[in-house]
Amino acid sequence: MFTESVVLGEVLKQALEATGLRQVEHKAELGGTRVLFDGLAAGELDAYVEYTGTLREEIFSGEDVATDRMLADALAERGILMSAPLGFNNPYAIAVLRETAQRLNLERVSDLREHPELRVGLSNEFLQRGDGWPALRAAYRLPQRAVEGMDHNLAYLRLRAGEVDLIDAYATDAELSRDDMVVLEDDLAHFPRYDSVVLFREATADAEPRLAAAIDSLVGKISTQRMAAMNAEVKFDGKTEAEVAAEFLADELGVSRSTPLPKQTVAAAIARRTWQHLGLVLGSLLPAITVAIPLGIVAAKSPAIGQVILAAVGIVQTIPSLALLALLMTAAIRLEIKTLGEWSPAALGALFLYSLLPIVRNTAAGFSGIAPQLRESAEALGLSPAYRLRRIELPLAAPMILAGVKTAAVMNIGFAALGALIGAGGYGQPIMTGIRLNNIGIILQGAIPAAVLAIVVQLGFELAEKRLVAPALRQAA
Repeated sequence: MFTESVVLGEVLKQALEATGLRQVEHKAELGGTRVLFDGLAAGELDAYVEYTGTLREEIFSGEDVATDRMLADALAERGILMSAPLGFNNPYAIAVLRETAQRLNLERVSDLREHPELRVGLSNEFLQRGDGWPALRAAYRLPQRAVEGMDHNLAYLRLRAGEVDLIDAYATDAELSRDDMVVLEDDLAHFPRYDSVVLFREATADAEPRLAAAIDSLVGKISTQRMAAMNAEVKFDGKTEAEVAAEFLADELGVSRSTPLPKQTVAAAIARRTWQHLGLVLGSLLPAITVAIPLGIVAAKSPAIGQVILAAVGIVQTIPSLALLALLMTAAIRLEIKTLGEWSPAALGALFLYSLLPIVRNTAAGFSGIAPQLRESAEALGLSPAYRLRRIELPLAAPMILAGVKTAAVMNIGFAALGALIGAGGYGQPIMTGIRLNNIGIILQGAIPAAVLAIVVQLGFELAEKRLVAPALRQAA
């Protein structure tokens, strides 16, 4: 997820609209290569811009796709077509501050061998890629051991703050146009070419011929300098990706829009994201309540089974949220279930699983805390198990159960922000965009409403407790 991908998505969208297509949706900031490629292969996306080096190192790693023709043939086997290059090559690079380069006389990547003390800050993806840090370190015999992973959008901030000494970069990064940065020469030619191309579904191209025509109109039109300039216009000049794309199409293709670019007020955007966020929270919390309360009751009434239930939901809670989201996306793709877009089943599934532990645990605790003499009295009166559960045990356990549901709801409001990585919408979208553009104002458009929503939900549960739980039980709880 970086500015260039959003700009290129807008260029492609507006090029398609210029052919007369009107139902064109740009799903921006969906995450990494695998998310996009799997979405394309599954038919959830029709086209996106990719890089040949990424395809070779990530998607077809270990396969013989040395030439673009071989790469295109491998893609065609999956029902995916590849355009000719758009014009610019965007390989990885290693960057340092100019002051560091001058002080240590750094010009080439091989010069880093003499400075094992340098602290390395790398994007998380670069740490794992086939052409990333492990391969680079082996090729150049680099001695650095202080290596830290981070989001690429934060790397330049940490570099300038003096927290790291060198980072990985993209050749068209807007930040590299500034005078305080130096790109070290890849003197061993380690990084392959990363020619930008458009991948698109063969089935979509057959159904809509204008797709291939619009893509062909972009071939060879975007130079490395123009791409870097467009990135800088968004990053530093405050232009939107849509505005920059429109200017490019007007300059290079003579395409002018017949209608103005759509504008949306901050209030309207927050209202739309609130609806999306509530959909994620409620769509996961309500099923979790339905499942977790019965599990909690079973856990309380059967201690042996209860240990297994609590251990299972506890283990789920320890899985990192991004890892759980990735696992569920993989499962959904195999089952041919939609994974991208608003209210994604993968996002809802992850939030559902995270909701289970607090509700199950509190339900079990609430039932276990019921005084034994109350149960004995109910049994002595000959009340049926169903009646005892409905009229005695559930009311007595209600304060604890509500507390568990409240905890799950507030947690979900925070976790739901990660849904933005797969286009699920919500408050995570402006947060991701703000991080990408280093814009605190945009980040706050997601962070503040999320905090307000959490407070409102907490107050709502407190009001619900007053209405649903007897005063004596509230005091006891």
